[in-house]
Amino acid sequence: MPVYRNKENGTWYVVARYEDWKGDRRQKCKRGFETKREAVQWEHEFQLQNTADMDMSFSLFTDIYKRDIAPRLKPSTRQTKEHIIENKILPYFGNKSISEITSKDVIAWQNEMLVSRDKNGKPYSPRYLKCMHNQLSAIFNHAVRYYDLKSNPAAKAGSMGEKDGGNINFWTKEEYLRFADEMMDKPIFYYAFELLYWCGLRVGELLALTPGDFNFEEGTVRISKSYQRIKRRDVVTTPKTKKSNRTIKMPPFLCEEIRDYLKMLYDPKQTERIFQISKSYLHHELSRGAAAAGVKRIRVHDLRHSHVSLLIDMGFTPVAIAERLGHESIDITLKYAHMFPSKQTEMVEKLERERRN
Repeated sequence: MPVYRNKENGTWYVVARYEDWKGDRRQKCKRGFETKREAVQWEHEFQLQNTADMDMSFSLFTDIYKRDIAPRLKPSTRQTKEHIIENKILPYFGNKSISEITSKDVIAWQNEMLVSRDKNGKPYSPRYLKCMHNQLSAIFNHAVRYYDLKSNPAAKAGSMGEKDGGNINFWTKEEYLRFADEMMDKPIFYYAFELLYWCGLRVGELLALTPGDFNFEEGTVRISKSYQRIKRRDVVTTPKTKKSNRTIKMPPFLCEEIRDYLKMLYDPKQTERIFQISKSYLHHELSRGAAAAGVKRIRVHDLRHSHVSLLIDMGFTPVAIAERLGHESIDITLKYAHMFPSKQTEMVEKLERERRN
């Protein structure tokens, strides 16, 4: 057993020998253990993790999982995953051997999440419950696919929550215009909300915009990046999906508004963000404006839903709407299907004529 005592200070250290991913023999030294037992336990866990032995604890495997997927994730996605893992999953499963966790254990965890409350004393939303379960299942799927775990107990247990967690909330054009009138005394927010409503942008896409993204001769705005505030740092990444990279045509009135807004800024650089505001401040101003206008309270993201609702009402197809929003057309169809006018009667009439001809 490669565990040794440091004669100078009485602590213990480990020299663990292992084989790296290239097949080369290496060793790792870990110092500072107060007792021999702690050193032996660390060496045992290190070897389990290094060989990806499924007798390791769930907590140790999540370290492998995060290491494997981190290079493929955007910072905001990684932060969300880590929060759910650390706060909702590890407290329940962390010390259990990953190979011994059963679907019964997962059901017990689901039941605990269903009765849990957030910091405001409210139950978790169906969407968040779904997100938590999907994250747990993703960890087990990773173990099954790449590390020979026999099965995924989360898949056997079945999901909880709902993807959309209820009806889509949006403003009608009339509601939005009443709200916009109330925002005109705060230009930065007025113009931000104008772009969100009339172009259907995501909030991160809006906050990443620079003067160089606008082509007023063509009447377009280019969406090629997304802004997040992560751990007190400004982070600009590529958009959410490949489809999100797109160029959006703006109506002439909006081109004029944004041209006026850029003139208000003090010598902005072509690569400088034009909306130096936070998401929380946007939410605050939306709530204030909604109350002043006497319209229902919605989220900032619901302005994107409002844009889709407007386009549907104007008669545009799912394919055309998906291209503008940076979605797959099937996503638009599935998410907003209830908003599209029913074509059943027209279909039946045409089928009747086809049969009689």
